[in-house]
Amino acid sequence: MEHRKLELEKKRQKLAELRRAREERKPPTGGRTNIDDFIDQIFDKSRSGPPTNTSPGDSDTGSDKYVASVPSHLRGISVPALSPATSVPPSPSVGPGNRFILEFKYFEAVILDIAPKGKVFYGKPVQTTETSFGPQPPTEEEIYEKVKKEFQEQETARLAEEEAQRLRDLEAKKKEELAKDLNDKEREKIIHSSEFVEFIDYSTKIVERALNEDYDILTDYTVSPDVDGGDEEIHTRVKTVCTFYDEKWSQKRSVTDVNWSHKYPELCVASYNKNPMAMNEPDGVVLVWNSHLLERPEFVFHSQSDVLTTTFSHFHQNLIIGGTYSGQIVLWDTRAKSLPVSKTPLSAAGHTHPVYSMQMVGTKNAHNLISASTDGLVCSWQLDMLGHPQETLELVHPAHSKTDEVSVTALGFPDNETTAFWVGTEEGNVYQANRFDRAGSKAGINQYDYYKGHWGPVTGLQFHPLVGQVDFSDLFLTSSVDWTVKLWRAKSISTPATATQNITPLYSFEGSDDYVYDVKWSPNHPALFGSVDGTGRFSIWNLNADTEVPVVNTQVDTGRALNKINWDKDGRRVAIGASDGRVHVYDIGEMSHPRPDEANILQKTISEMIANTESEGGRYAVKA
Repeated sequence: MEHRKLELEKKRQKLAELRRAREERKPPTGGRTNIDDFIDQIFDKSRSGPPTNTSPGDSDTGSDKYVASVPSHLRGISVPALSPATSVPPSPSVGPGNRFILEFKYFEAVILDIAPKGKVFYGKPVQTTETSFGPQPPTEEEIYEKVKKEFQEQETARLAEEEAQRLRDLEAKKKEELAKDLNDKEREKIIHSSEFVEFIDYSTKIVERALNEDYDILTDYTVSPDVDGGDEEIHTRVKTVCTFYDEKWSQKRSVTDVNWSHKYPELCVASYNKNPMAMNEPDGVVLVWNSHLLERPEFVFHSQSDVLTTTFSHFHQNLIIGGTYSGQIVLWDTRAKSLPVSKTPLSAAGHTHPVYSMQMVGTKNAHNLISASTDGLVCSWQLDMLGHPQETLELVHPAHSKTDEVSVTALGFPDNETTAFWVGTEEGNVYQANRFDRAGSKAGINQYDYYKGHWGPVTGLQFHPLVGQVDFSDLFLTSSVDWTVKLWRAKSISTPATATQNITPLYSFEGSDDYVYDVKWSPNHPALFGSVDGTGRFSIWNLNADTEVPVVNTQVDTGRALNKINWDKDGRRVAIGASDGRVHVYDIGEMSHPRPDEANILQKTISEMIANTESEGGRYAVKA
C-alpha cells in the first residue's frame, strides 16, 4: 500500500507541473490591440516620405530591423520580397482621407497536454482476480499427456481382454483334459507326485481327527452312574486314554524319552533308538503324537544317530530338540521336512559322547539349552547358533579312583535357578555344580558335598516344581537301577562347605521289584509323584497318604519295561514310554486335584522325615 501511495503522489506532482507550463505558454490578453497599433504606426511612417541616405542594402537592413521588431509569435509570417526590376502595378489612388488597411487573421494556438502512456508494474499488493482472464488453452505437454493416457487405457483394456480370453481358453482346455480318461501311466504319475501325496496326507489327518473324537452320543444325563467301591476307589483310579504305536516307525524300537507340548496339550513327542532289523531306515526317530490322531504320528523326524532325549522348546512352539548317542544336539521344525534344520558339529568343541539329559533354563528373552554327556562335559547352547556352544564346563572329581571324569546320566535345575544344578552319575552319587564362579565356590563340581544313597547308576532326577503357596523347590527325587526312588533335600548353595560332607536322602521308596527307570513330580499336586520300572508297572505315590506303598500300582499293557514318564502341564494325564515302542497315556482323574491343605500336610511330613534322619545317626546321618 505504501508503494501505491507513492506512485499516486508522483502522478499528482507531474500533473501540477504540466498545468503550470501550459499557463506560462498562453499569450497575453491584450495582444490583438497591441499588434494593430504597431502596424498603424509603421504605415504612417511610410506615408510621410522616403527615408534619406538610403542604399540598396538599407531595405534589407530595415527588413531585418523590422523582423527583429516583430514579436516572436509573428515571425513565422513570410512576406514576398520585391526586386528592383520588378514592376509593381500602380496602386489605386486613394484619397488622403482613406487609408489602406491590411487584413490580418489571428489564429490562436491550442496546446494539448497529453500525458505519456504509463507503464504498469505488478507487485505483491496488486493482484488479479480469477475472473480477470478466461480459460487458457491446453499446452502441447497437456495435449501429449492426454493422448498418451488415452493410448495407455486402450492398451490396458486390450491386454486385459487378451488375458481373459487366454484364461477362458485355458479353463476350457483343463475341462477337456479332465473329461477324458487317464491312462495307467498318467494315473501312476499323479498318484506318486509329491503334491498329491501331501494333499492326501493332510486331508486324511483332518478326517481321522474328527473320527477319533471320543464322545458317547448315547450318554443319559438323567441317570446317576453306578460306582462300586465308594469315593475312595474313585480317587485312586486311573484310566487308559490311548496307546500310540506305528507299525513302520515303532516296530523293534524302544522309547528313550517322552515329553508334552507346552503350547498344544494334545501333542506328545517321543524319541526312539534304532531298529537293528531295518538297515535302510534312519537310526534315530522322533515321532510327534496327537491324542486326536491315534493311528499314525502327526510328524516324523529322522536322525543319523539314536535319539536318547527329546523335548519341545519352551519358547518356540514349532521347534523340537533332541540329544543323540553320537553327542550331537539336533533341532527339528514342524514347518519343515523330516530332517533336522540345525545340529551341532561332531567336533571337540561340543559333545562327543552320548547325551542322556538336557534342560532349557531362563526366560523367553534370555534362555539357554543346557546339555550334559557321559564324559562329564556340560554345554550351554543357543538354538539359533548351534555351530558352537556358548560355554562349556568339564565336570571332574579328584576322588574318583580310575578317572577324574564324572559320567552324567541325569541333570536337573531348581525352578528359577539358572546357574546352580545337580547331576546324577553312573556311580550312583549326586553332585552339585555351578556354571560360573560365585562367592565361596568355583565353576564346576562342589568337591565337598556328596549326595550318596544309591548303589547303582542314577536314571532320573527332578526338582520339586513351584506350585502352591509353600516353596518346596529344595526337594528333589532320584531313581536308580538299585530298585529305589529317593527323596533328597538340597543343601543351600549360599553356605558352601569347607570340609567333606556325605548328605543322605530324607527317605527311600522301595516299592519296586526291578530297575526304576524314571521318576517325575506332579506339576499340580505338591505331594504326588509317579515312577516306572522294569516290570512294566506304573506307580503313583502320595507322600501325604502313605510313604511305604504307592497309592496306585498299575501294570501297563504286556508287562514290558517302562523307560520314561512325563506329566502334562495340568497334571492330569501322564505319558509313559515302553521298551516295545509304545507310548501309553493315562488319566489319573480326581487324584490330580489337591485339597487346600495338601501343602501344609506335606510340610509336616517333610519336617518329620528331617527329624527322623537326624535322630537315627546311621544310614541317614550327615557326616562331617
